[in-house]
Amino acid sequence: MIHEFKKIWKSYTIGLLWLMGIIWPLLGIHADGTLSFGKAFTLWLYIAAGSFVCLLLYIMNKSGNLAPVTRPLSAMRGKATAAAGVMPVWVWILAALIASAIFPVFTSRYAQDVAISVLIYICLGLGLNVVVGLAGMLDLGYIAFYGVGAYTYALLNVNYGVSFWLSLPVAGGLAMIAGCIIGYPTLRMRGDYLAIVTLGFGEIVRLILNNWMSLTNGPNGILGVNPPSIAVPTFNGGFGIEILALKKLQYLYYIALFLAVITIIAVRHLNYSRIGRAWESIREDETAAELMGVDTFLLKLLAYAMGALFAGLAGAFFCARMRFVSPESFTFLESAMVLSMVVLGGMGSIPGIILGAAALIVLPEVFREFELYRMLAFGAAMVVMMLFRPAGLIPAKRMGTRSEEKEG
Repeated sequence: MIHEFKKIWKSYTIGLLWLMGIIWPLLGIHADGTLSFGKAFTLWLYIAAGSFVCLLLYIMNKSGNLAPVTRPLSAMRGKATAAAGVMPVWVWILAALIASAIFPVFTSRYAQDVAISVLIYICLGLGLNVVVGLAGMLDLGYIAFYGVGAYTYALLNVNYGVSFWLSLPVAGGLAMIAGCIIGYPTLRMRGDYLAIVTLGFGEIVRLILNNWMSLTNGPNGILGVNPPSIAVPTFNGGFGIEILALKKLQYLYYIALFLAVITIIAVRHLNYSRIGRAWESIREDETAAELMGVDTFLLKLLAYAMGALFAGLAGAFFCARMRFVSPESFTFLESAMVLSMVVLGGMGSIPGIILGAAALIVLPEVFREFELYRMLAFGAAMVVMMLFRPAGLIPAKRMGTRSEEKEG
């Protein structure tokens, strides 16, 4: 144990000093120009004490001193996994659907609002998973398609009175077209160059939305968007049809759940189809896939279009839920957040992305009291994930290494 500690204490000390250098400017420099050290130093001591305990446990586990404790726990985990594996998959899926369906009945408006956000980001994460997880293309401007879908519904509804359900396929279709337009000139690039170019196109779309005053109303956004509505039969004085606006969060939750389920089913079918296999071959080694007869350019363009489709659907619902849309909702930070969900959950893994989206949306709400430290904790969690679970929380079953990663 002492030998293990000697190998790691220098890195641990440097990390703590680096952490103090980050915390002090956040807490010690005040708006009036004064400086203080007490609050920052107290927080640093708490973090140092907690991390030191974790370090001791890690070293004891590596040296085998915790074997009397970890061995029974591992055996229990193995038995629990085996017991869970006995149940058919459809039973777990049915239980998840039932729990999702009755969720609004036993929860508050706040919980429903957070759940709607989780479902929207599940759609976005699974759409980006098609591009990043299956086809292996790093897209940093993905949120642009989300904006295209949102503005499509806003413009159709405000200017022409088109309902949400009729606008939904139009929003998805226009987002697909935008994906093809953006993807066509960029897909001849690979790696970092592709990431930079997609980031640039994402910013171009946001700037267009921000400056095209005659169409999008610029930074002021578009107000007065109607929520989704359904036709309900009435029998007061005879048969008739009444249009019921779905304004309540409970109704919006079920619409978001419907879109999320459709997205999950579609992405799963794409994953296990011939197209999904072709995308994975491109991800593993594009040159080898092309030599084997795979039309890499067309299939990568299709991956962009399919990913943009799900983002467009999510964007249309986001606009209907908020009843307002503006360019501020489609910044690079949103693209980074969706990409973080994909990486955190596990690229190519549908359950992983669902878990990643839930973690990155729900946990900040749970720790809202520590709002000042939320981004610090988020960064630390991502670093820990990359160290101990680089493949994500629930790694994909079929995931290899791309050729450029091997060369690097």
